[in-house]
Amino acid sequence: MRVAYLTNQYPSVSHTFIRRELTELERQVGEVARFTIRESSFKIVDEDDQRELDKTFPVLKQPKSRWVKTLLRTGLGKLPQSLHGLRKAFSLGVGSQSGLPKHMIYFVEALLLLEEMKARGIDHLHVHFGTNPAAVAQIMRAMGGPQYSFTVHGPDELDAPKSLSLGSKITDAAFVVAITSFCAGQLRRWVDHEHWDKIKVVHCTVGDEFFDQATPIDPESKTFVCVGRLSAQKGQLLLVEAFALAIEDGVDANLVLCGDGEMRGEIESLIKRYNIEDRVRITGWISGEQVRKELLASRCLALPSFAEGLPMVIMEAFALQRPVLTTYIAGIPELVVDGENGFLIVSGNKEAIREGIKRVMATPLEKLSAMGKAGCEAVKREHYTPIETAKLIEQIKTTLARNAR
Repeated sequence: MRVAYLTNQYPSVSHTFIRRELTELERQVGEVARFTIRESSFKIVDEDDQRELDKTFPVLKQPKSRWVKTLLRTGLGKLPQSLHGLRKAFSLGVGSQSGLPKHMIYFVEALLLLEEMKARGIDHLHVHFGTNPAAVAQIMRAMGGPQYSFTVHGPDELDAPKSLSLGSKITDAAFVVAITSFCAGQLRRWVDHEHWDKIKVVHCTVGDEFFDQATPIDPESKTFVCVGRLSAQKGQLLLVEAFALAIEDGVDANLVLCGDGEMRGEIESLIKRYNIEDRVRITGWISGEQVRKELLASRCLALPSFAEGLPMVIMEAFALQRPVLTTYIAGIPELVVDGENGFLIVSGNKEAIREGIKRVMATPLEKLSAMGKAGCEAVKREHYTPIETAKLIEQIKTTLARNAR
């Protein structure tokens, strides 16, 4: 069984969970080929990601000569199969958000990947995200390429299911992975009942590199840590406002924003406006090891997101035995239980975040520690890398066996 992975950008600072899953898959079944449409737009800061970069085939970085040969050899040389792919690309492109021209580009990308995967003898292709890489996999399949599956995370795919043709992609797929039950339910809205059994829940995971580093909460820590790209959907602007109000209420705390992104300037201006520069720190992009250090130095993870699937950083914080303050949206309540392992608040409400911060700071250390341990147990039970990856492998083997009959 020869398996390949395809993503839009890999490796990437925000996709360490893919690296974790891929590495475990390789440990269990042997070598896995890595393909990415493009290299990451973010700076590679992690040594493990740098090693992955060296192993990954970047489609759009291939020389012009390779594209010309592909168009002549596979595009024109095998015209009947190419026409199948062209028709599939056309059907996906009509009415899509990205438009028909982009889907013609996806068709050419599929031609090149088809050559590469046949040369490597790939039996199954797994794709992360139901966006353009899943379209490329579907077009490739229409031309006789390997069977494919894809993982849907949300919120992006679930925000535009018709434009992304999720129903069509599920129909043509061997199976589809939803990272939560909430996600699985949303996918079932866009495909006929006969295909519902294709949708399998396989959780994103954390591994021993987190569990092994867990330490008790420092009694002196007054720090909230927020991890993620500085973007509208993560809610950092509202978090900074709520944090400033909590400080005005007399709360003695600090806030660390781990990450970078398009809203950094706006967030920095807001911090300055509230005169809390001595209370708030922005790290910029940091490695996975540095994120773990920041979480271990914290009292609680704060993640007031407006839109999510199920954030990896919640699992990581739990594995390190830190409770979380987060919003009651999407798949988050499937893991975070208010008062048991975290603090759940409504999304988009500054006062709710303000009161949540005060609630965390008023909770005795013993209770916070017990909540962190409960979170750790939940993650070990539901999101442990070897167990969840084995579920994915079982689905791949089952569908390959079924198609071989």
